[in-house]
Amino acid sequence: MVLIARVRSNRIFYSTPQLQQDEKKRGCPKKFGERFDLAVEGTWRLPDETTLFKSTTKKGRQFTVTLDAWNHMLMRGTQEEQMYKCPFTLVRVTVTDDTGCAVWKPMWLIVMGKQRECISLAEVYHCYRQRFDIAESLRVRVSRRKTFQDEHMFRFKKQRLLMTNYQTPEVEYEENWIRLVMLAYVQLWAAKDLSNHLPRPWERSHEPNNAKIISPSTVQRDFQRIISEIGKPGNSPKPRGNSTGRVRGQTQTKRIKHPVIKKSQKSNIPQPQAA
Repeated sequence: MVLIARVRSNRIFYSTPQLQQDEKKRGCPKKFGERFDLAVEGTWRLPDETTLFKSTTKKGRQFTVTLDAWNHMLMRGTQEEQMYKCPFTLVRVTVTDDTGCAVWKPMWLIVMGKQRECISLAEVYHCYRQRFDIAESLRVRVSRRKTFQDEHMFRFKKQRLLMTNYQTPEVEYEENWIRLVMLAYVQLWAAKDLSNHLPRPWERSHEPNNAKIISPSTVQRDFQRIISEIGKPGNSPKPRGNSTGRVRGQTQTKRIKHPVIKKSQKSNIPQPQAA
């Protein structure tokens, strides 16, 4: 598995320390090498690998993408998360136009995983560009430029499928609700070929019943017609009547009270260091 993530342009990383062939010294061996400050170009060393290729937008504009990579980089961690044991590849993405001027601010990416060296820098760039796409496979195949991350899917589930509106202290009930929302999303995906594109009155640029890719929201807009035509396997609901309620003398088990966890604020006052 390979993880590709974006980092801030003011982060500080470190190179891998060089192995000391001298006699063993007292103390812990050196864990971090030279400082690599993303905001200070003077701390950068020469990149280990550089890739340059042309990219064309949908409007026909051509850009030049330059990828500089530094291998075996390290970052600071905590006592629980010892990040010096997790080296990664640092990639700097620079996009320029025909005149050589930068179009956007340079972007920094980190590539983590044992198989990070099996993919090229161009594949790393394209995989990150397609982070919003929906994967058609259940497995993550980075070499085929497929990702299982879909931020638009989570936004749609929260806004249109009420994924976070069901609040319960029971973890089992919440997991069942998430599964139900996932099944509803799969139903929308399965009905995308049967739905008609019904634009809103203010969406004049879209024509009805066109051959464009239909989004989940447009399928949900026409899902009532699809269900009425397909039908349902179950019987229609019937009125049940008034419930008998609780039996006299019945007691309800009280909910378990968990202790409140309070996190203390860290002081920003610098502590005096011993000589």
